[in-house]
Amino acid sequence: MPTLQEQFGQIDIYLFDQLLKGRIAPGMRILDAGCGHGRNLVYLLKEGYEVYAADTDTQAVESVRAMARKFAPKLPPSNFRLESVEHMSFDDDCADVVISNTVLHLASDDAQFEAMLQGSWRVLKPGGFFFCRLASTIGMENQFKQIHGRRFQSPDGGERYLVDEALLSSLAERLGGELAEPLKTTVVQNQRSMTTWVLRKMPTL
Repeated sequence: MPTLQEQFGQIDIYLFDQLLKGRIAPGMRILDAGCGHGRNLVYLLKEGYEVYAADTDTQAVESVRAMARKFAPKLPPSNFRLESVEHMSFDDDCADVVISNTVLHLASDDAQFEAMLQGSWRVLKPGGFFFCRLASTIGMENQFKQIHGRRFQSPDGGERYLVDEALLSSLAERLGGELAEPLKTTVVQNQRSMTTWVLRKMPTL
């Protein structure tokens, strides 16, 4: 019998929570926008999901393709693309679930953040779920050093683009999304703050 780690890999615990809640279900098309080396794709590939992914790191994309050859050999290599999330070549409204895990806070400024968010949202079907984990100021509002705009240095030394609750609320409204669940924020020993933002893309009337 496989261990939990063999079955699920290093899946983000908050993404695992979405599996438990049934928001990610067999038969769905999943797109990991900024997939890295595929830590969140092990289970999905093994279970026969139609998986797509993009990243700007050549080695990361090759790693995910190798993982797919092992666990889901029927998926074509073209499902896994060397592209930025701002300029993914996937079709509009093609995915039931879009994963954006620790990606958006890498934006250098407002323009790039907006482009990354819009690029990730564009490929999500109406009625689909956008799962996003990103750094924020929530719960640590006065503990960051501003670099410029929304770029801050955290107590852990990292430099990130940081959102807050008001911004996430306004973005959801502008995108045409609704919260699938309340925002959940984890403060990591006053070193950084990570927020889970899960939106449902409202169908257009």
